[in-house]
Amino acid sequence: MIALRRCTTEDNPVLHELVSSYHVEDRVPHDASLLDRILVPLLDGTAGRIWFIEADDAPVGYVALCYGYSIEFGGRDAFVDEIYVAPAHRGRGIGATALHLLDVEARTLGVRAIHLEVDHGNPAARLYERVGFSSRDRYRLMSKPLAP
Repeated sequence: MIALRRCTTEDNPVLHELVSSYHVEDRVPHDASLLDRILVPLLDGTAGRIWFIEADDAPVGYVALCYGYSIEFGGRDAFVDEIYVAPAHRGRGIGATALHLLDVEARTLGVRAIHLEVDHGNPAARLYERVGFSSRDRYRLMSKPLAP
């Protein structure tokens, strides 16, 4: 059985391991020493939420949803900031099920639209399309990192 379980600070050791695995695999630069501080706003719910993706009551991945607000979508929206399923558990529909469960969680949080970004050529794009995400070809996501 696949389920989402909201993470708490007690989950930090396992959560850190999964986040680090994802960042190494996807070549996302990160400083593990800052992870506790970075995760606090998701763990306490102020900036979003983070859940373990569990298969048979064991964490096999995680999904982080970060809040925003959109006039276009009529209120609170959110980005799937990160979704990760450990390689040994891929290809079994766990990611698709987790995204369907995320829809339910997001609705209870008052989220009106969920967004995500995916690298060009990433095969996960097909999964995202199957669960209802669509490309907004008219738009291009642009980012501007700000120095701390």
